[in-house]
Amino acid sequence: MDRVIPKKFWTNQRLALAAGGVLVISMLVYNFMLADHRSKLNVEKDKITISNVSTGAFEEFIVVTGVVQPLKTIRLDAIAGGYVTEKLVEGGGMVKAGDVLLRLENQNLRLSFLQSETEANRLVNDLQNTRQRLRVERYSQRKALSDLDFQLDQAKDTWQRQEKLFKEKVIPEQDYLKAKRDYEKLVEQRKIEAESQKYQEENSQIQIRQLEQTLAQTQKNVALWQQTLNNLVVKAPVSGQLSTVDVEVGSNISQGQNIGQIDDLDGFKMRVGIDEHYISRIFAGLGGSFEFNGKNHKLQITRVYPEVKNGRFEVDMIFSDGTPTGIKRGQSSPIRLELGKAAQATLLPVGGFFSDTGGNWVYVIEPSGKRAAKRSITLGRKNPEFFEVLEGLKPGDQVITSSYENFGDNEVLEF
Repeated sequence: MDRVIPKKFWTNQRLALAAGGVLVISMLVYNFMLADHRSKLNVEKDKITISNVSTGAFEEFIVVTGVVQPLKTIRLDAIAGGYVTEKLVEGGGMVKAGDVLLRLENQNLRLSFLQSETEANRLVNDLQNTRQRLRVERYSQRKALSDLDFQLDQAKDTWQRQEKLFKEKVIPEQDYLKAKRDYEKLVEQRKIEAESQKYQEENSQIQIRQLEQTLAQTQKNVALWQQTLNNLVVKAPVSGQLSTVDVEVGSNISQGQNIGQIDDLDGFKMRVGIDEHYISRIFAGLGGSFEFNGKNHKLQITRVYPEVKNGRFEVDMIFSDGTPTGIKRGQSSPIRLELGKAAQATLLPVGGFFSDTGGNWVYVIEPSGKRAAKRSITLGRKNPEFFEVLEGLKPGDQVITSSYENFGDNEVLEF
């Protein structure tokens, strides 16, 4: 006897349709919720530079170039102008203090010296003649006073006798009064003569002092002209190396014109050019170092020249531990100039990535090592070797530090 078999709901067809639906839904869920939609670019790992983020002492410094110069350079400027008649020493030679370097000629200076000397001689003669004249006048004045005193004694004697005779009624009053007036007149004349001679003496002394002062000033002028003539012979003020002499025989030199310089070879310094960006952070006392003959030598800034030329300013640095043996004038060397004290920080090596990202993000290698992804970061200070990392990276992270120029806007790099 036949029996009715119940019909199955999950037929093979339905199971296949359900499985297909689940698969489609799973793919849709994965695609919209789990799949990585970031833009990707395949790169060759051996053509990029990967650097490790580390922790260490961040030293803020810049690398600059210094040129060895003499510790002291003496400029030779022409004190007196003229044309060169003789050049005794060429540039590059060693000289001693007092050695004659150049001889100049200036006819106008010689003429002025002769005129000043002639004027001084004239004043000497005038002073001698004035003193001689005053001496003669004093004799004449003394003689005049002597004559007046003699006449005064005679008049006084006559007046006294006339007075006695007048009292005795021997002579008339007219004779007595005449003798009296003659005496009084001579008394007044002597007084006037004495005052006149005193005035003449004072005036003569003033004339002599004026002449002496004029003579002294003229003699000073003569001495100055003589010194100026002496300056036509140019001598080395100090011992050292005559590095340059920028004149030749026959050339005309103006007063104050630079004609060369002498380098004092007893010591050296480094003249260093620095970008104007750092001018507010550079001051006397900052230290630095450089390598020479396989040894590290310390330097210290002693002078800052604030004038900026072509975007750079200069400083002088001296050798803290003495001048290195064998160093020569004109040698150049890179110098590590310290801008601050070392401090612990997270360090990222410097690379070409910065010019492409401005330091705002980098590609960080994922733990699998098969790809790198963009990550936002914050950088702080920079030295020629490292950036100071403030946010976004931790020690042990691996970062692509070479140029990102060929990576476009892709968010993921696959190796």
